Amino acid sequence: MKILVINGPNLNMLGIREKEIYGSRTYPELVGYIERCAEAAGVEVEVVQTNHEGAIIDFIQNAYGKADGIIINGGGYTHTSISIMDALKAVQIPAVEVHLSDIHSRESFRDHSYLSMVCEKTICGKGFEGYKEAIDYLAGSK
Repeated sequence: MKILVINGPNLNMLGIREKEIYGSRTYPELVGYIERCAEAAGVEVEVVQTNHEGAIIDFIQNAYGKADGIIINGGGYTHTSISIMDALKAVQIPAVEVHLSDIHSRESFRDHSYLSMVCEKTICGKGFEGYKEAIDYLAGSK
């Protein structure tokens, strides 16, 4: 099984940005954690990050016929991007939405997620462990 993990805008700033929300662990630490969780689950994983909406869409489209599952943390695009939602619908690859923080306990504009409309599951507020839960979910569904 192959899982594509897409991390959106500002995830590369983990350990620097809003430590009271995201903690002090860095993006390279997150990638290492994801890779170890995937290995433990017996799945192949590719982890990508971009700050650009079009690049996220390209990652999703390029996964068609190559990935068995997608884990996506759309960052701020979660709440604004119909195009990312449409890309996920188009490829019809099982997807899980992950957020490090509990988006529902933050600003009210974060309550709406376009991604959750097409993802099989949404995991938020569990920090790095949310990615493990998403990997385990996708690995168990195949």
